Amino acid sequence: MKRNLLLLLLCCAAGASAQTPGSGGPEPGTPAEPTAVPLDGGVSLLLAGGAAYALSGLRKRR
Repeated sequence: MKRNLLLLLLCCAAGASAQTPGSGGPEPGTPAEPTAVPLDGGVSLLLAGGAAYALSGLRKRR
């Protein structure tokens, strides 16, 4: 178990160091563009999943 975890950590570390740097971000003094985040679709899926999980928990109690 510990050997598998160590191997997994080594593989992740090797992949992280292989990443090339990006553009470096925006230049100082330029305003950042706002990021559009769609919240409506994901929130409804999370609510439906939470409701299903709660119902399954209530059914297991009976």
